[in-house]
Formats: sequence, C-alpha cells, structure tokens
Amino acid sequence: MKLHTLRLAALAGSLLLITACEKDFLDQVNPNQPTTESFWKTEADAIKGVTACYSGLQQLGTYRRWLHFAYDLRSDDSFSQSPWGELADFTRFTQANYDFEVSRDLWRDHYRAIWRTNQVLANVPAIQMNETLRKRVLAEAKFLRALYYYNLVTLYGNVPLALMPSDPANLPPQATEAQVWEQIVKDLLEAKPDLDVSYGGGNDTGRATRGAATTLLGKAYMQQRLWTQASAQFAEVISSNRYRLTANFTDNFRHTTENNSESIFEVQFSDAKLGGNDGDDATSSEGGQRSQFWGVPGAGFVDGEVRPWVVNEFLREPTATGARDPRLASTVFYNRRQFTSSLPVDGDTLVYGNGFLRRFRGNARDLSRVYWRKYQTDYFRTFENFDSPINHRVMRYADVLLLQAEALNEQGVTSDAIPLINQVRSRSGLAPLTAGSFTRETLRAQLMHERVTELTGEGLRFFDLKRWGLLDNQAGIDQLKARDTDFNTFRLDRSRLLPIPQTEIDLARYQQNPGW
Repeated sequence: MKLHTLRLAALAGSLLLITACEKDFLDQVNPNQPTTESFWKTEADAIKGVTACYSGLQQLGTYRRWLHFAYDLRSDDSFSQSPWGELADFTRFTQANYDFEVSRDLWRDHYRAIWRTNQVLANVPAIQMNETLRKRVLAEAKFLRALYYYNLVTLYGNVPLALMPSDPANLPPQATEAQVWEQIVKDLLEAKPDLDVSYGGGNDTGRATRGAATTLLGKAYMQQRLWTQASAQFAEVISSNRYRLTANFTDNFRHTTENNSESIFEVQFSDAKLGGNDGDDATSSEGGQRSQFWGVPGAGFVDGEVRPWVVNEFLREPTATGARDPRLASTVFYNRRQFTSSLPVDGDTLVYGNGFLRRFRGNARDLSRVYWRKYQTDYFRTFENFDSPINHRVMRYADVLLLQAEALNEQGVTSDAIPLINQVRSRSGLAPLTAGSFTRETLRAQLMHERVTELTGEGLRFFDLKRWGLLDNQAGIDQLKARDTDFNTFRLDRSRLLPIPQTEIDLARYQQNPGW
C-alpha cells in the first residue's frame, strides 16, 4: 500500500471535498469528477474509500511531521532550540498563537482523516459486495478512527466527537475525555473480530490487523489505568505467537527492514517523488519528514534534540559482557567525551559517515549537543532531503512486552512481569533481572528506566508521563524539571493539554481547554 495510498485515495479524497450544496452556479464542473452521488456504488469504491483513510496517517499534522513535535519534543527526553520562535514555544508549553501552524495542522489533519472514516462507515454498508470484505473495510475504518481519536484525546482532552459524515448545519458535540475513551474502546472492540490476522503483502501491506487493534485497545486501557483490561489484551497479542523481537534493535528504524516480525502497525512512507511535499492528493509525495527536521547541523534543521540525561540512562548499566548498551548508538548521536563512565571507551559515534568529533571539531556548541539517530537516514545518506522512506512504527512488540509487564506489576503480579522485561533486555545483551528481587514500587521504577532505553524518541514518552501521573501534580513536574528545564514553564492549570485552535472556538463555540 506504500506507493499507492494517495493515488488510490485521490478518487475518494476528491469526493470528500465536494458536496452539491457548496457549488457556486458559476463553477465549471468536471463531468468526470466523482461526487457523493456517483461514488460508494461498488466494492472497488469501498476499498478506495478506506484506503483514503490511511492517507491521513501521512499528513503534516499526523505522523509525517508535527505529531513527533507534539509528543517527543514536549516530553522530558527531548527539546527544541529551533530559531523558529513559535515552534520552540510550542514545545515549551508557552505558545501564544492558538492557530499556529503546528496546532492548526494537528487538529485539521486528524479531523479530516476522521471525516473519511465516517464516510466509509456511513456508506459502505449499503454497497453490494462480498460480506467478509465489507466487514473488514468497516473494521479498518473503525481502527483508524480509534487511532486518530487516541491522539486527539491525549493532546486536546475534551474534543468534538464526530461519528457521522460532516454536516455544516450539525456540529458534532464536544465530548469529555471519558466519552472519547469510551468511543475508542467501542470502535476497537467492534473492529477486532473482523480484521485479518495478516495480509499477503502487495497493496495490502500496512493495513490494520487484528493484532494492531488488540494492541491499541490495550494501550487505550493503559492510559485509563485499567490494568486488568489492558493485561487481557496484551496477553492475547503475546499468546498469538505472531510477533517476535527482531535480532537487531536497529531493524525497527530502517526502511530496509520494515514490516518485520516485531512490527504491529506502521505508517507506510516512501521517498518516491510524486510531486508536492505538503498536499493530500494523488500528486503529493509520501515521505516522512521527521528526519529532515531533526537532522544534525549540516544535514538537517536540528529542530529536535535529546536531553543529556537520556545518555546517562543508557550508561547506568553495561551489558553482561561489560560493553555499552548497543541501543545507545542506535538511538542518539553523542560525544562520548561529554559523559563520564567506567565502561570501556568505544569509538566515536559515526554521524552521517564521519566521527562525531571530526564532524563538529571547532564548534564547541555542537560538540556538546545530543542528537536523535532513531529514524534518521544516516545509514544510506549524507544529508536529509525531506522525504524519508522509513516507515514510522506506531506499535511494536517490545512496547507490548513492557506494557504487559507494567500492567501485571500494577496488579501486584510482579513476579510474572520479570520474564517479559528480560525478553527485551536479552536482545541488547543485558543481564536478566532476578525474580523475587523487586517490590511493586521498585519494579515500577525499573520499568521507567527500561522504557527509556528501549523506546525513547518513538512518540511514546508523553503517554508514559501522563499514565504515570507525572503531569498531574507539582511533585511530578518538579521531578521533570530536574532533567528538562522546559518544564519550568509547565503550568498545572493548563499545560497538560494543547489549546484548541482559536478558529474552532470562534466558529463552533467549543469550550477552550482550561487555562488557555
């Protein structure tokens, strides 16, 4: 589906933008242009319609660009020194313009995608088609709608809950966070049984599977601290035996090893140049842009960097043979001379083909910085060029193992959590944790460490901070301040959520989030 998502979406996407009531009598209408009256007739239309829903994952306001800023750079493991003032303010909880480009795109692109899922759910039931395929198409739309709302409720809290195709005369009601979570769970419970366990490849690669819906359902329960329900979902994923950790940790962040055994759901990106960078039609390119914005000086924009404490987290513990945790070099570019450790000295991290010290010699400021390596194209390019072919792994098996360990520990079944953590540690050569050596509280702290070394920089940290309650009180914020000075401007009365774009407040009279 990678190269064809937007091409197939073009037909369905164009009809999403046309309604008879909006046509001006002076407009010249293309007689070949599909409309809501001429579309939604055949099985092929149903497939095109749901494929258009996937294109929402590739937009600027979703996984192509800005969602990484909203999750990673607003967490304590990452930050921005961007010269673009509004962008830096966005990551520091101090944005003044609620219609700033990032906020606008996040809101617009998620709701545009939801609009498409709602059209599928409203129109496909009436199409004469294979019943099994119909159920699958509807299930895919429900999964995607749940994923889009999973992001929206985390970022904005009380959001409009649109469950039908848009009607300018009937604005969707603004729901509470609890109501949005309830709908997410409902969609995923309904989607699970009708999704395929796997696909045969080709244009179906990247479609939602039963494992993806089960994993997202478990994650939705986790964010509500419903440990028992979450654990049941993760147990289902683990016992399916459909997923396993890759032998090489780095395989999860390269385009040559995507859709692998560890992958549960990925956004399918391609660096094939189809046309414009920022559109949403058949002429738009489909590359990821995180690597361009977070590339090191001389290779990218350096709009995202890593807090040094993250490096020290990796240095806390050597492998069983006394080497450095290999995930460190796969996660960040760093100057080893900036960090003291009793571990053996390793070579400079290569930065786009050059040693760190050689690349930044003579520039003390750049030498002292830590940069993201995950999802960078340094292994086959010497600079970034906007369109990265690397798929974004939204859900992978290592996360499931650690979340299941957390859910079991929170239920008091600490001993059962240890073997799951050890699976993740074993891949990187770390010694196993000893069963019986942890209480619930000490294993909770250990899991916080494990999630940094395995998952930092993957858009999951902000969910962790929320789930752990660190954004709910001053004690938690003080803890975050100690390792990320951006939290000095975090306000308990407002910063947990983003402001709803002001244009939405003005047009629809929705209630703004507290403190904004």
